[in-house]
Amino acid sequence: MSTIYIRTLKHAEHTVFGVEDGQKRYFDPQFKRYVPYSSGQQVKRSLIDKLSSAINEVPAPTTFIFAVNTKNELKEEEVYATCDPSFTDQLFGGWMKAGKGGKTRTIKRRSPLSISAMRGLHPLLAGVPRENISFDRSDRSNTEFIVRGAKGEILNDDEVIALLQGKDRSLSRKWIPSNSRATGLFVQDIAIDLRRLFSVSLNNFEPELEKTEQKDTEKELREKGWIESENIFGKCLVAPKKERERLIPALAEAIIDWTITSNQSRTFSLMETLAVTIGENANKIASSIRAKLSDEEDDKATPIIEEEIKGIDTFISTAASGYIRTKSESIEAMEDAKAKLIEKMLAFDYENQL
Repeated sequence: MSTIYIRTLKHAEHTVFGVEDGQKRYFDPQFKRYVPYSSGQQVKRSLIDKLSSAINEVPAPTTFIFAVNTKNELKEEEVYATCDPSFTDQLFGGWMKAGKGGKTRTIKRRSPLSISAMRGLHPLLAGVPRENISFDRSDRSNTEFIVRGAKGEILNDDEVIALLQGKDRSLSRKWIPSNSRATGLFVQDIAIDLRRLFSVSLNNFEPELEKTEQKDTEKELREKGWIESENIFGKCLVAPKKERERLIPALAEAIIDWTITSNQSRTFSLMETLAVTIGENANKIASSIRAKLSDEEDDKATPIIEEEIKGIDTFISTAASGYIRTKSESIEAMEDAKAKLIEKMLAFDYENQL
């Protein structure tokens, strides 16, 4: 098989994945509930950040092109990725470079990692509770206040005090109502296309590599030891074995250990991984971690981890037993999951796919 599927089950507690009215969410029409989620793009960025940290490598630079119009206004015109698989985040994350006005050829590489959103394991097992929060600096004697009048002038202290007379208003306390938070069990899927993982296409009709007077990426890769080969998509260059052996453990670590750290300054959650399943059959992966509606109670679902499915490797952390009935939880589960993922990725014959 040429595709590895990974399903990850995480627990999130009173946290924020992405700010949109407090917390991004979608409406489930069957169960008529709002379900919090983290987009696939956010998960991908979190994974790439973890990968870059694991190999201690700065991600590839991004080029922003701006122009000044006739009104002397700055306007963003184009954003270019580096389009160079020598950068690990580009090799695994993919790229696209499309010139303005269609005057240059579009350079595009589809990422070998297909990454889903992180969403509730079941609409009944994840929710979006709301809370009221406050911002209070009334206990600090050095707090400064600036109040501008109707004409933009700054009012003095006496004028401000007079303005506040008869009003139940504080300048140093704010009440912020109805903030959304995410809580519950969440599942996320990744598919690794091993055919593309370390290969870049040499197809000149749909180019992946940039070739200009200033830069010839194919030539640079060949000089770095990339090997010409062929796969189902046509002729390609394959990263050298030494580079593959360096990057595979880091990719496995990123896939198993990624966590969302953005937008959590007030609401941090460990988002511990409860279980990981790895296999080569998408239908079995979907069955490996799932939920089942209760036969006895309405509006209740039970989380299930299938611990013995033929062809699926299941790894359950000790934290999972606090939420799901399990038999084979292990303190080393996530390390074992990394080892299995490394084993599967190393076993693929990248240089002789046909």
